[in-house]
Amino acid sequence: MNKSTAAMTSPEQGRTFYRTMVLRRQLILLALLGALFLSFCVDLALGPARYELTEVLSALLAPGSVSEQISVIVWQIRMPVALMAIVVGASLSIAGAQMQTILSNPLASPFTLGISAGAGFGAALALAFGVSIVPFAVGYIVPINAFLVAMLTALMIHLLSMRRGVTIETIVLLGIAMVFIFNALMALIQFFASQQALSAVVFWTMGSLTKATWPKVWVSLTVLVIAIPLLARHGWALTAMRLGDAKAESMGVRPRRLRLQVLMLVSLLASVSVAFVGTIGFIGLVGPHIARMLVGEDQRFFLPASALCGALILSVGSVISKMLIPGTVIPIGIITSLVGIPFFLFLVLNQKKSTW
Repeated sequence: MNKSTAAMTSPEQGRTFYRTMVLRRQLILLALLGALFLSFCVDLALGPARYELTEVLSALLAPGSVSEQISVIVWQIRMPVALMAIVVGASLSIAGAQMQTILSNPLASPFTLGISAGAGFGAALALAFGVSIVPFAVGYIVPINAFLVAMLTALMIHLLSMRRGVTIETIVLLGIAMVFIFNALMALIQFFASQQALSAVVFWTMGSLTKATWPKVWVSLTVLVIAIPLLARHGWALTAMRLGDAKAESMGVRPRRLRLQVLMLVSLLASVSVAFVGTIGFIGLVGPHIARMLVGEDQRFFLPASALCGALILSVGSVISKMLIPGTVIPIGIITSLVGIPFFLFLVLNQKKSTW
């Protein structure tokens, strides 16, 4: 009788546990979304002229109910910057999350494979010497140079990784080699650049949201909206990849092909983001770790959680950059590094059980 009862209750207990786990993860995603919306509103409220959150909400929900000045400042000046923080944060975090997944490396991020370093080199060519890779695109010379060099870097790694016998470790080492190469070339550019050009290069490498515009927001958002469904389509396979190539292959996954597809997709995400806002570290590294500790490895929850964590971190960073020195906006890359790295160390040192 007891065995029969246990046999009857065990599946029910399993279903209850699963439903509870799913509900908990859904609530976590909702909490992250709520925190992101709050940070977004605070970001819109802060600036040379500060507004109450009620005024910001009125400007968002009913623009006609506030003065024209508030409406213009919120929608035309601050909105592109606040949205760019969310889109870029989500893009970099997703890129880092999927790089960590396909490379089985907890330190993988857009910087690991030299993508951000390549973008920095392309931008430096334009800022220091006016070199345009696409001659007819003079108006967007910096972001286009950064994007093309970043994608060429990813393509080079892709072609080298197709050689027989290349392992995951080899791909990571190729990325590290690219980082050193581009850093050396960047130092060479800075050595020969004029004082004015050198200041522009250094400021760009710090990362800044202040030059965000609606066209840049739409381009970045379009890439993000396209990438998320494509990655979600491979969600089950990516979850299986965390078990190792051998087990994933036994489940019908083709690890090598999937790894290359995801690599090119996340390279596109990272290169577009870096091309528009400059080099912003930490987001692609820590955002996925926070998401993983909150919701686990299941891509159904890990993918949106990574996007929300990255967006929240960069949005909060944008708020902090306006609050530290009134009237001055500190480059966002400095904020994310100063605030993020100690927080990341705290998470690592206090993590009870490693997922790697």
